[in-house]
Amino acid sequence: MFDQIKNCTKALICVCCDARRSRTPRRAARAAAPGPGGLTEGAATLSPPVRRPLRRRALVPLAVLPLLALTACGGPSGGDDGDGRAAKCEKSEGKVRLSFWSWVPGIEKAVDEWNRQNPRIQVKVKSTPAGNAGTYQNMANALKAGNAPDLGQMEYDSLANFRLKDGLRDISRCPGVKAAEAEFVDWTWSQVTFGADGEDGVWALPQDTGPMGLFYRKDLFKKYDIPVPETWAQYYEAAKKLKKAGPGSYITHFSQTDPNWLTGLMWQNGSQMFRRQGDKWKVSVDSPGNRKVTDYWQKMIDEKLVATDLQGFSPALYKAWNDGEVATWVGAAWGYSTIRDNAKKTAGKWAVAPMPQWSKGEQKAGNWGGSTTAVLAGSKHPYEASQFAWWLNTDPEALAILNREGGLYPAAKKGLELPALQKPVDFYGDQKIFGTFARASRNVDTDWTWGPTMTDTYRSMGDGIADALGGKGTLGGALKQTNRKTVESLRNQSLEVAK
Repeated sequence: MFDQIKNCTKALICVCCDARRSRTPRRAARAAAPGPGGLTEGAATLSPPVRRPLRRRALVPLAVLPLLALTACGGPSGGDDGDGRAAKCEKSEGKVRLSFWSWVPGIEKAVDEWNRQNPRIQVKVKSTPAGNAGTYQNMANALKAGNAPDLGQMEYDSLANFRLKDGLRDISRCPGVKAAEAEFVDWTWSQVTFGADGEDGVWALPQDTGPMGLFYRKDLFKKYDIPVPETWAQYYEAAKKLKKAGPGSYITHFSQTDPNWLTGLMWQNGSQMFRRQGDKWKVSVDSPGNRKVTDYWQKMIDEKLVATDLQGFSPALYKAWNDGEVATWVGAAWGYSTIRDNAKKTAGKWAVAPMPQWSKGEQKAGNWGGSTTAVLAGSKHPYEASQFAWWLNTDPEALAILNREGGLYPAAKKGLELPALQKPVDFYGDQKIFGTFARASRNVDTDWTWGPTMTDTYRSMGDGIADALGGKGTLGGALKQTNRKTVESLRNQSLEVAK
């Protein structure tokens, strides 16, 4: 596969780049096609609104070059299995059964509602561990064995790896998919498409996002007379005061198993890990902006202000929350249910504030996580799969279920208007916490670019973080190591790297 890429990618890249630079804006208005939800049989219908051009499209489509190279040079073509109807995304005959893998808690309730409304298209959902906890590897194995599910939950930063492996179906030909762009937050659509206006393919539909904020124990802050920090300098002072007032207490935990959390902190700082320079990738994991973030947290680690023996999403962390040993979590919107469901003894004691800022008065936010619903290569029923994916991520009833049961913060614009997101939340002392996350979502830097080998990048970063927490290295050293190994990974995939 990669020999093919090596032989023809460079020439193809030049052609694509030249075409992109010379293309003039499309001025002709196009009527919006009915969305897949409008084709759902026996269900209430939703019609996508007329598309509006995105104002910012800087998020770079990932791994397009290897896949285009494979197609142009006669290699695999995005999961085309020779079934003409599937390749054209035409409606299958008779009853259809779809398989779907997801780790969203309670998602089976949304699937049940779909199945009730759609007797012809039945979906069987399999509950799985989180993506990097085994599901992605299982998906990769299933793709090789030819028995992958029709649909799978996939985080934005992992789409590139599966595209590079030719593991996803292009659903842009499925009726209404391209027109559904206007349904989603702009930057999320940029991450599931190739080319301007998705002209080179649509490879998933956005599900949720993860704008970040500060979860904090308001009772502990009041007890120790600690003001809610507005800057990272104030957060550091709060950590020192908490440690002095409550021995054995920490401002937060630093997990070695969540490198994408650290990435969200770097995102807030306006830094980058990847950039495109013509036909090459520029790797900037070890940049001054990212070093500023890791130097700050290294200082917190060195002064023992953060817990370094608690892994994210672990029973030990939940116990520390319940016992008041960890007082804050810089987390994503979806994390509200993580605390609610696993620290029940602390109901009414938490509140949410904006992320601390590097400069007072700023309102910047990072993003941690967020997922898509992808149609995997080999699916015989992309038409029906795209219908389900569109319904799951835009239907008000489905969105309400996913928010209530799984804590998802929707990527669909209509989802941000859910009644549940406008109401006070009992667990958080009747605070309207989602207003904080809505403001954060508007302040996430949309210029962020994911690289095409994020699995390797995260693996290296996780190893470096583990060394730093174990006293065998530093977070700055982790960035340096990750930068070097990411360059190696890109070159191993026959992708050119800018110096």
